[in-house]
Amino acid sequence: MSLITLQKTLKQSANRQKAKFLQRYFKTGKGEYGEGDIFLGITVPELRKIAARFTDLPFSDLAKLLKSKVHEHRFIALEILVMKFEKSRAKSSARDLSKQKAIIDFYLNHTAGINNWDLVDTSSWPILGAWLFDQKRDNSHAGNKSLRNAKNRAILYKLVRSKNIWERRMAIVSTYFFITKNEFGDTLKIATILLNDAHDLIHKAVGWMLREVSKRDKAILKKFLKTHAAAMPRTMLRYAIEKFPPAARKRYLSAV
Repeated sequence: MSLITLQKTLKQSANRQKAKFLQRYFKTGKGEYGEGDIFLGITVPELRKIAARFTDLPFSDLAKLLKSKVHEHRFIALEILVMKFEKSRAKSSARDLSKQKAIIDFYLNHTAGINNWDLVDTSSWPILGAWLFDQKRDNSHAGNKSLRNAKNRAILYKLVRSKNIWERRMAIVSTYFFITKNEFGDTLKIATILLNDAHDLIHKAVGWMLREVSKRDKAILKKFLKTHAAAMPRTMLRYAIEKFPPAARKRYLSAV
């Protein structure tokens, strides 16, 4: 399957009515966070189905897709990257670890094309989050110094300090993979750093991750809220306590 074939397939799958809706939903107007983004109007399940047919596309073609103004081009490039990573992660040889590192390097070198919340959310935790979790869990497979040096989470703390909103969102959403493994420390640290972030899309992402923590250990979230609830943006707090009983939600929100 070639890049040209993929682009033709996407064009044939376009839906004008859905595209109009998505242009509004993803705030593509002047001055909005998705300004200039172009949509074809293809659903996520359909995009993932198409992506599965093109997982052999090389990095050079994925780079071209990530530079496209068409949102679905960038989305499907990231889905293909996720599929490549998950396939490699299912193996354990040093060669496959090198492949994973190549995917990570490509991903971090192309964050300019990961420039909307759905693009971050579909790719950051199954790629970057999974990689970082695996490296902390077991570094015995590393076959060279460059791989061993990659086995830390400093990149998350670099991303969370970025001026780029999407890189900051990437930092917090990547920790979702850690949360699924009942590891919450980095989520709480990064959430604390982002308490004073100005952007609503960061508030929502942090609140979402805190809610995921509470699903697994509500006591940890309550401890976090005891220290930080009064300083949290209302949207962040509302998302975080969404699964709390009504009376508890009311009590926390009245303190903000």
